[in-house]
Amino acid sequence: MVFRAFGAKDAEARGRRLAAIARDRGLILLVGADAGLAAKIAAHGVHLPERLAYRARRLKAAHPRWTVTAAAHSARAARRALAAGADAVVVSTVLASRSASAGAPMGPIRLAILVRRVGGPLYGLGGIDNKKARLLKDAGLVGLAAVDAFRT
Repeated sequence: MVFRAFGAKDAEARGRRLAAIARDRGLILLVGADAGLAAKIAAHGVHLPERLAYRARRLKAAHPRWTVTAAAHSARAARRALAAGADAVVVSTVLASRSASAGAPMGPIRLAILVRRVGGPLYGLGGIDNKKARLLKDAGLVGLAAVDAFRT
């Protein structure tokens, strides 16, 4: 679960509530691009936007127990994020999504090519539910864990 606070005044309070929910449900909580907030709320780590992926190794050195992921929109960006020390990369947009920030979907064939080119841990984001995740897995996208936006 990625908490993207975007500088909200109540970010710490909301983050603490999310951290409690994550602990209760056995979920991993990452904070979007804000290591200070992640530390304050005892999150499991940080999710970096593509442009900040280069910070992964430094964050891992400062917080060895954290999980640090990075966003990527191409194979090149995914490889760069992994080389910079990210534990995993979140690629988007995989399938058509109603999210306001979703780009044009890459579809399962382009996703399969990206997974094979990158060779590291990738998570697909956008338009993926449990049924579609099973279809992607059955299509041979081994090592791909499918996630979609958490909605309350």
